[in-house]
Amino acid sequence: MIATPQIAPLTLDQYVPLLGAAEVEELRTLAGPLEGKIVDMVNSTAVGGGVAEILTRLIPLARELGLDARWHVMEGGPEFYDITKAFHNALHGNTYTVRPHDFEIFLDYNRRNRELMPLDGRFVVIHDPQPVAFIDTRPLGDKQTWIWRCHIDLSRPDPAVWKFLEPYVSRYDGAIFSSPEFSRQLPIPQYLFYPAIDPLSDKNRDLDPDFIEDVLVRFGIDPRRPILTQISRFDRLKDPLGVLRAYRIVKRYFDCQLVLAGGGASDDPEGSAVLAEVREAAGKDPDVFILELPAAAPLEVNALQRASTVVIQKSLREGFGLTVAEALWKKKPVVASAVGGIPTQVIHKHTGLLAHSVEGTAYQIRFLLAHPEIAQRLGEQGHEHVRENFLITGNLKRYLTLFLHESGAGNPPSGSS
Repeated sequence: MIATPQIAPLTLDQYVPLLGAAEVEELRTLAGPLEGKIVDMVNSTAVGGGVAEILTRLIPLARELGLDARWHVMEGGPEFYDITKAFHNALHGNTYTVRPHDFEIFLDYNRRNRELMPLDGRFVVIHDPQPVAFIDTRPLGDKQTWIWRCHIDLSRPDPAVWKFLEPYVSRYDGAIFSSPEFSRQLPIPQYLFYPAIDPLSDKNRDLDPDFIEDVLVRFGIDPRRPILTQISRFDRLKDPLGVLRAYRIVKRYFDCQLVLAGGGASDDPEGSAVLAEVREAAGKDPDVFILELPAAAPLEVNALQRASTVVIQKSLREGFGLTVAEALWKKKPVVASAVGGIPTQVIHKHTGLLAHSVEGTAYQIRFLLAHPEIAQRLGEQGHEHVRENFLITGNLKRYLTLFLHESGAGNPPSGSS
């Protein structure tokens, strides 16, 4: 049975113990000139993945500050999500073979969804490629600001997909990326916004030790032996099979357990196939726990991360990887791939350890298991790094600054180019 999260209305005052009163008051000051302004945010799923998690927390906080923040989720059929998943993988560097009518199907779903959404806000933020063509119906001469927020690593996109998307992106008033390496040659301003976690959400808040122990008992995990954990969607780009291989190397030296836990997103059609591959590869190893958790299980994810000895994120490509920030916030030592936005979070030998292969991942895990005092220090330094850079309040501050700039009431947010 999955615990039901108790979602209490959060207020900015509840962040004062973490941030200080001055930081919270600055948010209120920045939001003052924007009171009543409509902000429309659009993405492709309400459940699953980092974008939905960010918007779930960002929208209520923006409303508390007086903005009329609205969240719209586009709808699509299997053929649309098959195409957008292929686009996603291609933008991360995979080769994409254009099939007949793919682009037409993509544009048709954009057109149909756009007809259902008024999007009459002063500011419109379109998240990721799925709704990028909404810009087609922007009224000429309007006074809106349209921003494209890309959460994907665009450092090596497939040329065919980027050639199709770039003309739409270029018509926005600005683009936001999660890392300087992801930016492209565009005729519009570009901004650097880090994704963020909410330290007060059920996935990240402090938990009673008895609840953590209960979760381990429920899943049959031994709290007395080392626990290696990767929390992520069952996605090939998260390389769960590589994590299994690294675990088997470590197992030769340490009597450890492996937890692969996560779920899917409504716009990801490959999840069930990858999950089946992982289960087959794990075989009957009693120390491998493959847990398919629904989106309504943030408390279980929180407990598993807090119970872990080492948290892994062995992505092959990564836009940012908020599960890394989640683990660092919990003061856990992290071993992660040096891809995408992960090195922004895991500063090698300071807030965690980076790896470049299965063998390298196994070596770094073994090092941490053999040196628990270093693991503890990395976790503590990682926690402070997240507090300073990757909390939802900082993300909100950047949006407020950008909106002020676009309305002529302030300077652009730091990180613009």
